[in-house]
Amino acid sequence: MVKLTMIARVMDGLPLAEGLDDGRDVQDAEYYKQQIKALFKNLSKGQNDPSRMSVESGPYIFHYIIEGPVCYLTMCDRAYPKKLSFQYLEDLKNEFERVNGNQIETAARPYAFIKFDTFIQRTKKLYQDTRTQRNISKLNDELYEVHQIMTRNVQEVLGVGEKLDQVSQMSSRLTSESRIYADKARDLNRQALIRKWAPVAIVIGVVVLLFWVKKKIW
Repeated sequence: MVKLTMIARVMDGLPLAEGLDDGRDVQDAEYYKQQIKALFKNLSKGQNDPSRMSVESGPYIFHYIIEGPVCYLTMCDRAYPKKLSFQYLEDLKNEFERVNGNQIETAARPYAFIKFDTFIQRTKKLYQDTRTQRNISKLNDELYEVHQIMTRNVQEVLGVGEKLDQVSQMSSRLTSESRIYADKARDLNRQALIRKWAPVAIVIGVVVLLFWVKKKIW
């Protein structure tokens, strides 16, 4: 079954629309939505990713299509036919381009096309039951084949981005720690100087005090 659907702009990962009722029957739905957003973020970095790909994550598979400036993504059960998943995305793509095509580049806020949810929900219902005559016909349709579409693991896909984030975090942490160590080193040097010269200062002070007392007495 189709579980989640999200549409985003590729160049900056800006979410444009999603299925508002999606994820109610998905355990840890927010976790998978975060993975989807991480995938969009990776795509926005322009790493020459395939325009069509499937990404495995736990009991589910993300399928996505990149067409022009937009990425159309759905998350389905592993048992759900890959062919139907991509047919579903093609239907979304065709309608989204028809209705919103000339506004995609200028969209400035997240979910600018949230009203597209109505079409997402209506189309999703058509694809939920794989046993309907309509979907059986689509599965037998030789015009749309998906055998060549690559399937990868989500850790593999997001690994590069995660490593870069880890390096960045490590660099920031090292910079912060080096500042702390520098401050501590200055404090230790200051304390060492105080310990070194404090006795001398005390002796000089006592001598000055004795001279002053002696002068007062005489």
